[in-house]
Amino acid sequence: MAYKNLVIVESPSKAKTIEKYLGRNYKVVASLGHIRDLPKSKMGIDFDHDYEPHYISIRGKGAVIKDLKKYAKKAEKVYLASDPDREGEAIAWHVSHILGLDPKGKNRVTFNEITKDAVKNAFKTPRSIDMDLVDAQQARRIMDRLVGYSISPLLWKKVKKGLSAGRVQSIALKIIIDRENEIKAFKPEEYWTIDSQFKKGTKKFNASFYGIDGKKLALKNQTETESVLAKLAPKDPFDITKVTKRERKRFPQAPFTTSSLQQEAVRRLNFRTRKTMMVAQQLYEGINLGGRQGSVGLITYMRTDSTRISQIAKHEASEFIHEAYGEEYAALKIRKTKNPEGAQDAHEAIRPSSVKRTPASLAKVLDKDQMKLYKLIWSRFVASQMTPAVLDTMAVTIEQNGVVYRANGAKMKFPGFTKVYDSTSNDKKSNQLPDLAVGDAVKLVKNEPNQHFTQPPARYSEATLIKTLEENGVGRPSTYAPTIETIQRRYYVKLVAKHFEPTELGEIVNKIIVEFFPDIVNIDFTAGLENDLDAIEAGKQQWIKVVDEFYQPFAKEVSSAETKIEKVQIKDEPAGFDCDICGAPMVIKLGRYGKFYACSRFPDCRNTKPIVKEIGITCPVCGKGQVVERKSKKNRIFYGCNRYPDCDFVSWDKPVGRSCPKCDHYLVEKKVKGGKQVLCPNGDYHEDIQK
Repeated sequence: MAYKNLVIVESPSKAKTIEKYLGRNYKVVASLGHIRDLPKSKMGIDFDHDYEPHYISIRGKGAVIKDLKKYAKKAEKVYLASDPDREGEAIAWHVSHILGLDPKGKNRVTFNEITKDAVKNAFKTPRSIDMDLVDAQQARRIMDRLVGYSISPLLWKKVKKGLSAGRVQSIALKIIIDRENEIKAFKPEEYWTIDSQFKKGTKKFNASFYGIDGKKLALKNQTETESVLAKLAPKDPFDITKVTKRERKRFPQAPFTTSSLQQEAVRRLNFRTRKTMMVAQQLYEGINLGGRQGSVGLITYMRTDSTRISQIAKHEASEFIHEAYGEEYAALKIRKTKNPEGAQDAHEAIRPSSVKRTPASLAKVLDKDQMKLYKLIWSRFVASQMTPAVLDTMAVTIEQNGVVYRANGAKMKFPGFTKVYDSTSNDKKSNQLPDLAVGDAVKLVKNEPNQHFTQPPARYSEATLIKTLEENGVGRPSTYAPTIETIQRRYYVKLVAKHFEPTELGEIVNKIIVEFFPDIVNIDFTAGLENDLDAIEAGKQQWIKVVDEFYQPFAKEVSSAETKIEKVQIKDEPAGFDCDICGAPMVIKLGRYGKFYACSRFPDCRNTKPIVKEIGITCPVCGKGQVVERKSKKNRIFYGCNRYPDCDFVSWDKPVGRSCPKCDHYLVEKKVKGGKQVLCPNGDYHEDIQK
């Protein structure tokens, strides 16, 4: 088919969506991401010529480059329409170089959403490649390469092969280890509470001990608690001495940024960060809606740190809310939200490309994960344009013999935005107080003194780690997912019950980096570098100057570390049994994916075995072996027979040792919303397990 214009994007799905909008004079093809990068085999940076990067074509991209050149040769005009961020600008620049395009030519096209109007409007105003954006990406890539290719060889030499270090990943690792050290050093302190129930007439309500004679009192032990209880005459009435009634407003949260979407998807959907970004990319690049609509981008660009919304989107949302929920739910004036400090504000917040595409209307075209994430994005955006929820609150003070209790209650007066999206259900479950007034007498139903101990700070989950990195200005929206993935892949941390725990290997690497490369793990220093990258993007800094100011002191640290770091011996632990091949003692070794059993005569004997945990259930397939818990290369737990490869039984869900009463297939335990179920993978039989 003849075409005048060639458009180059990153992915085939994006190409398919855009080509439909542009018509027959345009051919849209994909570069499949970057086509040039620094070489893997060497540093690839010329220190004698202002850190000039030596780019090469990425291995495996030869056929793609050949096709791009072939298509470009036939076109009158070539447009570069990669994503609207630093990485996308760099991809466009590299493609431009490979195809020999004029770097100042107006061939760069960007859009924040892949819809017909947005795409067509973007092609009316093409621009030149923004070299400030390219330079910001180059500076980050070069600094990351300088760190990785300088520290990693030291770790290979002094600790073990296969290790790596990076700017942002080293800080993420240190944050996790610092929290672990806080937990280890934590000393619990005893304290007591008195939770009570009162009633007025037949209506009961809850209250808690506050203090004595109007002053707050913290109860430190049982003696103090019993002393308070001794002051009471439980059968006598208690007086209501103060009642405060207020109307409280709860305002909606801003639409999602990349960080807040990742955090909320972890909490609400149990999505890993990588999965969230993968599904969001699918929604952005286009979903086939069928019929004349074809493929349509359902959300705006998903890498953003801005909460800004366009006027057109606000107007459309207001119309929709008026029609779907009523005038009283549509906010007359949207509450202004402040972007996080250091936010680039290059794009809008993440929102649906059209609010009229409700989740329900897309039920037949989205898969399960796409639907979950789209519904989350759509609901949060619509709620952000709605009126606040209004609650009637009541605070009550109850006294007897100088002992003071307090009770708080809330009742929803007007749901506002919570009709669509509620980040907390606390208000719906709030203590319901009867109608109380000063001077009323109430009766004590029961007193429950409880002993507690202060708890250490919680380990980081993916959500809280991302939040901490963002709050400290470390990394940017596009870096959180690969950072978290890298520290897990290197086995520096492991995910236990959805929280990160450092491994022995992670602690060894962190200790070396903290001691010999303090700037790399200094949060203020790294946040300052992020600000420098932003300044390069804004044309206020020269990338060579930023890289040089970073590298000169860093090079001295590397030189010093080469002589000062002592070889770290990771000792093998005795396994407690002998090798079944040569009879020598087996040991526990630390490998790339964790610990494993190996023969102590390695390399003469190469017998290895995974460390597995038996779950006390006979294999449901062969009936001879035991079911054991294993881990995939991505650290995900699965279950298999210990007679593998003689028996190939494998399951992501834990077998329970019983058969389905309907079909005799083995039953498994599966996590579901609200708890667990025992179910049959082969049918519709299930049993609920109480929490």
